[in-house]
Amino acid sequence: MSEPLTNPGEGFHPHLDDASAAAPPRTRLHHVRADALDADTAQSTGMRRFAAVSGRSVGSEKLWMGQTHVAPATASSDHHHGESETAIYVVSGHPEFVFLDDTGDRPEEVRLRTSPGDYVFVPPYVPHREENPDPAEEAVVVIARSTQEAIVVNLPGLYALRDERT
Repeated sequence: MSEPLTNPGEGFHPHLDDASAAAPPRTRLHHVRADALDADTAQSTGMRRFAAVSGRSVGSEKLWMGQTHVAPATASSDHHHGESETAIYVVSGHPEFVFLDDTGDRPEEVRLRTSPGDYVFVPPYVPHREENPDPAEEAVVVIARSTQEAIVVNLPGLYALRDERT
């Protein structure tokens, strides 16, 4: 016999009375249903971001998690995610992640071609863009960031950022 699904807002002890719903956000688990994702988040041209776990939705302090959808035959604008480390899991489609590698003699554009089940790590402040070259299938990825909100800094181009302190 399986346990029933929890209702939105229910925490770790869904079998308790309504007093558990009034518990502070940091003392219970949070269930964010797929149909309750928040589209009111930082955006880049060519993609749609949806927050699931954030400071606003569940009171997280060090983590943001959500989904990004890239339409067929679309590319995002060039951007970076500030101080956030970003981990990406490819759910569907074959999105491509493009960045500029300037570790050699001259900068070179690198394209990471991915498939469902793949992971990508984006370090802080690394400019990049997501592309979906498929003419018919939307690409969907799950994103986790090391900051409680989705930081998105849109850029006029794909270039390596320099640390001005050095």
